[in-house]
Formats: sequence, structure tokens, C-alpha cells
Amino acid sequence: MKQQRRYWVTKVCAMVMALRVVGASQESVDWPVYLGDAASSHYSRIEQIQTKNVAQLQVAWTYRSGGSDAQNRSQIQCNPLVIDGVVYGTTPDLKLFALDATTGVQKWRFDPAACKGITKSGVNRGLVYWAEGSDRRILYANDHFLHAIDAVTGRRIPEFGEEGSIDLKQELGRDASGLSLQATTPGVVFKDLLIMGMRLGEGPAPAAPGPIRAFNIRTGKLVWRFNTIPQPGEPGHETWPPEAYRYIGGANVWTGFALDEARGIVFCPTGSAAFDFWGGNRMGENLYANCLIALDAQTGQRLWHFQFVHHDLWDRDLPAPPNLLTVTHQGKRIDAVAQVTKSGHVFVFDRQTGRPLFPIQEIPVPSSDLSGESAWPTQPVPLRPPPFSRQLFTHDEITDISPGSHRQILERFSRIRPHAPFQPPSREGSIVFPGFDGGAEWGGAATDPDGVLYVNGNEMPWILSMVETRRKQGESAASGAALFQQICAVCHGSERQGNPGQNVPSLVGVEKRLQAEDLLKLLQTGKGVMPAFDFLTEGQRARLVAFLRGEAEPAAAEVASTGDGRSGPAGADALGLIPYSMTGYNRWLDSNGYPAVKPPWGTLNAIDLNTGSIRWKVPLGEFKELTAQGVPPTGTENYGGPLVTAGGLVFIAASRDAHLRAFDRKTGQELWKAPLPAGGYATPATYSVGGRQYVVIACGGGKMGTPSGDAYVAFALPVSR
Repeated sequence: MKQQRRYWVTKVCAMVMALRVVGASQESVDWPVYLGDAASSHYSRIEQIQTKNVAQLQVAWTYRSGGSDAQNRSQIQCNPLVIDGVVYGTTPDLKLFALDATTGVQKWRFDPAACKGITKSGVNRGLVYWAEGSDRRILYANDHFLHAIDAVTGRRIPEFGEEGSIDLKQELGRDASGLSLQATTPGVVFKDLLIMGMRLGEGPAPAAPGPIRAFNIRTGKLVWRFNTIPQPGEPGHETWPPEAYRYIGGANVWTGFALDEARGIVFCPTGSAAFDFWGGNRMGENLYANCLIALDAQTGQRLWHFQFVHHDLWDRDLPAPPNLLTVTHQGKRIDAVAQVTKSGHVFVFDRQTGRPLFPIQEIPVPSSDLSGESAWPTQPVPLRPPPFSRQLFTHDEITDISPGSHRQILERFSRIRPHAPFQPPSREGSIVFPGFDGGAEWGGAATDPDGVLYVNGNEMPWILSMVETRRKQGESAASGAALFQQICAVCHGSERQGNPGQNVPSLVGVEKRLQAEDLLKLLQTGKGVMPAFDFLTEGQRARLVAFLRGEAEPAAAEVASTGDGRSGPAGADALGLIPYSMTGYNRWLDSNGYPAVKPPWGTLNAIDLNTGSIRWKVPLGEFKELTAQGVPPTGTENYGGPLVTAGGLVFIAASRDAHLRAFDRKTGQELWKAPLPAGGYATPATYSVGGRQYVVIACGGGKMGTPSGDAYVAFALPVSR
């Protein structure tokens, strides 16, 4: 009797909470900045949806944007903005749209491809909003163009740049014509400045430099530039070869920023220098690659920095914006900045001084045996908090999901180099664990006012194998085979097998699918995640296409030269300077597609940054077929970040099983989940209009070989009638 009474009391309370959606407060709360606010907190003060009523959530509206790829290679990674009852987001094919936030009905749409001279490629993770009086703008980037769009009409603002757009390849401090550059993640606004980063090439091919830049938000004109590869006379220049600033690329902010608006400090997480896996032409620590840099937001002057990886050889670029929060440390309240990493660590610093709040130790790491390479002898590791992803792949960690899988992985495990943190790349194959996509990935972490950080982590081993870029002794660096190894094999694999998990198609049999002229055009323009290789000469493109199609290469190839091969953006000489490539970004999976390591394969973690301790860790996602066999939820590889609310909840999709979930932020207990039309590989947003709270997530799928989608889905509690 008592159990029955308790059941009905609980049910009635839940119904009452659900029915009190409208009436208690008519307040509207926006989601006006990428990831919630300039602090990159992923946090909302809205508390209408709570642990007690989250199970009542239902779909409020669904918007089908169109533009998905039938071959499942498109994605939506956008964390939408919500301002004054309007949702702003992007489609799989990079159109910008505005929706009514209560119904999902489209107001307008902007297609950059309809503008003369504008191209589209890559992905989009978010937008920037700026307003002054009646001037309301959406700053939106695709490919290497930045557009200023009227937030009311969806039209370009002609006073910005040239007819409403600027070319981000300009004013980099070095010629970048023909080189890959995309802006996938939005910048951050400080007063009338838009501070921007970019995504660049990372392979053996020539790469553009990655300076941090601030543009006038009204005119699009450059205001300041911070060179992340220092030029002569700039601090840090001594950590590179003297001429490196002329030919090395990368060290770019591709993940977004965090901004301390009161202090006027912008925090900039940089990536690795190119080439990611061999650095014989960039000997030294390589500042400011792999750094968190605190800059004066008004002037671009460096205030402090910390380097997380010296002379990176593992593509350990900082994967996400840092988080600004306040913690209680040694009895004092400290404004801090926390940075998550691909290695599964969290580094915490005093925001103003850069002083670490927890000890950081420089540990000895293995040396490299690749010709011309010299790995840095030590790397920094924080002693607290403990890592949220496992650090060592030993014999005991080999998968036990089935006897067959165990035998299969063990056989290869015995043939490659034993794993150690920061094991350099090798010909035999080196284990990268956590893998190339973390640990933490671009979805990043969320924080709450209590000083707790929430981060989803991957626990996936990958295998990095290096190959010489020339297949035959004495072969020209400009031959089709050599060009393929240097600019294509990094993604498509040395055997042209492709990588469905990274949306990279197989090139086996490409001659049956594409004509020579189609391939030539692709090399010039790029498509989807493939960048343009416009730096190649006409002759080089012809040789590469002939190699891909299995045809005889032209007898004489046009070869561009820049003298020393380093002073310009392109040319066969520049390609020939890199003696190694890699066989591709290879997840280590068994024959059934499951990771080579014991579960969990994906987790959600709560880390107390006041004490430096992990509060809880739970699997994130499942494989239904394994659950049906009695295997406890394993978690899955995951992309996209968490959302934390004052209602005591952590919302996250990210997992490959295409669900949105809600967890109790205090305990990690899963309280609710709902299926999505495609994988939600994006960070959700929350907002309220007229007192009703919504949670919206982009469902673009397409990663890890999962089906692509085109939907945005908003959830809310039922409305009382």
C-alpha cells in the first residue's frame, strides 16, 4: 500500500511540474554566444527543466534543413544561437537560416554559393551575433570567407568588407594563395572587434600560417595580428629554425576562444605545427604551437602562455576552447581558466597570471628514430586532476568483448611498438592512446558555478604508421605516386582504402566513378572535408590524376619552384622537403568494428576543479546489439559537447547511437534519453521563450560511418491547456 501511494505521489508531482510550464514566469532567456557565453561555459541559468520532470520532455518542433549528402558524408556540427525568439543555425551544405524559436518555422535562408566569387566547403560549428542599435549582425564563416549577415533580413551587409564578405586568406603575414584555409569555428566578440582563428592543412603538403587576428566588426578591416609562429624580433622566434616563419604552417586556433570581458583578456588555444607527425624542418620547442595564449583583446599583445606539448609529433593540438570559471583553491576564490586536452587531462591556471593551480611535472618521454627527427625529451603532465581517459594500452587492456576479438587484437599488439605516452611516430606502428580525437575533442567541456567541469571523453586506440614519401629510390618528388603519398595518403590511406569514420571515401576504383577532368577540378576546389590543393601546378595535378586512374603519367611535368622551396606557399621543392608521410588516421578496431581496448569506449565525467578530483564517471552511449547480449553499456566514441543547466542536468548527445540524454549533474545518473533522426554530433543549446524552456540539438550524423541527417530537434515540457 505504501509503495502504491509513493508511486502515485511521485507521478502526480511529475505531472504538476510538467503542467506548470507556462504561468510561473514569462521570462525569455537567450543562448546568444557560441557555447552559451564568452566564458565557453556551456551553462544556462534556466531551471524549468529539472531532475524531477526531465522524463516528461517531448519533441516541441523539428526543422528539416535539407542539404544532407546521400552518401552519408555530410554533417551538422553547429551549436545554434537563439536571440529574441529566433534560432540561427547552418545546414549540412553550409547555408545559414533563421527560425521561429517556438515553432521551428523558417524565417529566411542565406546561401553563400549564390554570391559571386564565394565558395563553400568544410563544416560549420557556430555563429557570432553582434548588435548596436538597429544594426544586428550574424557573423558567419564558410570555407575561407567571413560574411556579415543582417539578422533580420538574411542579406549581406555591404559596408562589411567587399559586398558583405572578406577573404580570410588575406593579411596572414605570408602568401597563402593555393593553400588550404577554412573557418569552421566562430570567433569571439570584444567591443567592436571580432577575434578569429581558422583551420589549416596539417599534412606533409605546404600549409598556411595560423596567426590570431582581430577584425573591425563594422568594416571587416584587420585591426591586429598575433603571429603564432614568431617572426624575427618577436618573443619565441628562438624556439624555431631562423627561417621557419617563412615555410612552416599551422599553430592555429581552430577550436574557438574564451573571453574574460571584464579584464579584456582573450584565451587562445593553438594547434600543432604542420606537418603533424614529422618535425625535422622545425627543430625546437615551437612556440606558440600547442599553447594556451592569453592576449590583450584590444591590442593582441601577449600576457602569458603555457605550452602543453613541446615539438608536437602526435597531432596533440588543443581540441576545444578553454573554460573560464571561479574555483575555491587553498581557501581562496580564484578566477581560473581550465583547458581540456586530447590526452585526457585538465590543466587549470590562474586566469590573470597563468600560474598553475595544481602541480605540473615535466616527464621524460621516448626519443625518435625517424631520419632527421629529434623528439623533445620531456612533456608536461598535470598531477591533478587525474586524467579522465586511460593513459596506457597494455596487454591487460586488450578487448575482452569476445574471445575472437581478443585473439585478433593480441596478434597485432605483439607486432607493433609497446605503448608508452608520447611514443614517437614509427615505421612499425605506434599506438596513440587516447587517440587522435581524444580524450577530449572539439565538443569541449562545460562548467557550473560550483567549480565542476563536465567533459565527455573517448577511449579509443589508434595506430600511427609512418612511410617514406618516395616509393622508389631516386623517384621525383613530383611524380604522381610521390604526390599521392605526400598529400593524399594522410587521409585516404596508403592503399587508397579511405576512412568512413572520418568521412573520407575510398579511392579504389575511382577511375570508374570520376573522369580525369572531374578529379582535376576536385584538386583545385576541394569538396566537403577535402581541402583544395590549388598550390599544385597544372603538371603536378595531371601526374597525380594519371596515377589515381592507373594511367601513364605525362612525359614532362610542369614543376613550380620557389628557389629554396620554402619561401613560397607551394611547389614540388616544398613537398620534397618532407621525407615521411603516414598511412592514414587509423582507428584500431576488431573485425566487428569495436575498439581494440576493453570498455568503456566513451565516457561522461564530472571533475571538481576546486579539489582536483573526479566526482563521477559514467559510460556515454551503447551498442544495442551488445546490450542485448548481456554486455553492460560500453559507451561509444563521441563528438559534440555537454550542456549544463541550473535545473541540475547535463544534456549531451555526441554518441554514435543517435540519442540525446540527460544526466543528474550531481550523481551522473542517466535520467532520460530520446532517439534522434541522426547522430547529434554537436553541442546542444537551451533557451526560453515566454517562460517555456527548450533544448535544441543539430542532428547531422555522418561521423564514424553513421547516416547523415539534416534535422534540428527541439525538446520541451508539455504545455498546460
